[in-house]
Amino acid sequence: MRAPRRLLWGLAGIVVLVLACLVGPLILSPVGDGDPVHAALLPPGTRVTVLDLSDGRTLVSPEVDLDHGEYLVHGRRRTTTVSAHDVVSKHDARLWLGSDRFGRDVLPRLLRGGRISLAIAALGAAVALLVGLGVGLAAATGGRVVDAVLMRTVDALLAFPLLLLLILVSALFRPGPTLLVAVLGLTSWMGLARLVRGQVLSLRTRSFIQAARVAGTRELRIWSLHYLPNLKAPLAQDTTLRMGNLVLAEATLSFLGLGIPASLPSWGAMIADGQRVMLDGWWLSLFPGLAITTLVISLALIGDGLQQTGDASA
Repeated sequence: MRAPRRLLWGLAGIVVLVLACLVGPLILSPVGDGDPVHAALLPPGTRVTVLDLSDGRTLVSPEVDLDHGEYLVHGRRRTTTVSAHDVVSKHDARLWLGSDRFGRDVLPRLLRGGRISLAIAALGAAVALLVGLGVGLAAATGGRVVDAVLMRTVDALLAFPLLLLLILVSALFRPGPTLLVAVLGLTSWMGLARLVRGQVLSLRTRSFIQAARVAGTRELRIWSLHYLPNLKAPLAQDTTLRMGNLVLAEATLSFLGLGIPASLPSWGAMIADGQRVMLDGWWLSLFPGLAITTLVISLALIGDGLQQTGDASA
């Protein structure tokens, strides 16, 4: 059966983003890693001159002149004079996505931030998948009392606003990647648990499940042989769409300062940093926003394509 075009486009988008975030930081070296005096808020495509000094400093500026054995490094507000004897190396580079207000190259930070955002979303979705699958199976096969208790708990958690719950937990504890993965995973499993419960209750009435029980097959073996294989398609679709929601949730928390610490780059934190200087540095929020949009749309296309594949094979 031919894969839907939406699925192929979504997979292509994810592959490009993942490869760029994994391989890009290994290939690219940051230009002007922290030169706010001369390299702050340079627009995308700016060609700069990089001077590595003997005292360990790095000066970056689009305007560098050599005058009588001295380099004149021009900035927006002042010009720094450096003796040619103090310059260890000099080379030209290009800021493809510009620099931020601290003079840091945006492109390597965008790719490193993609690693963090993708890892948090994937691990959070994995936690939600494990918890939701366990609760859904327990509710569907544990009897009426267990089912009633678990489903009422799920209903109560679903009634509570997810974003408010994320903000509350993140504000109470010290923010960090590990906490963010736990918070996102443990607050997004409820819908998946209801999905698993409904699927298992539907499968229990099938003839092959009843035949397995009549043959004396243990419940755990029925789960591994019949329940889980039939849950692959709906779980894959739900997990894919859930990852998109978790990407947006992580970006929202980081934007509010409750997610990734400021010392680590993430797409949400980069958008928050850019909105402070939106008029002078529009690119600081634009490129992380485009990356998040591309990722979420790609995941949505994959989920839609998986649904079309399941409907076609049903």
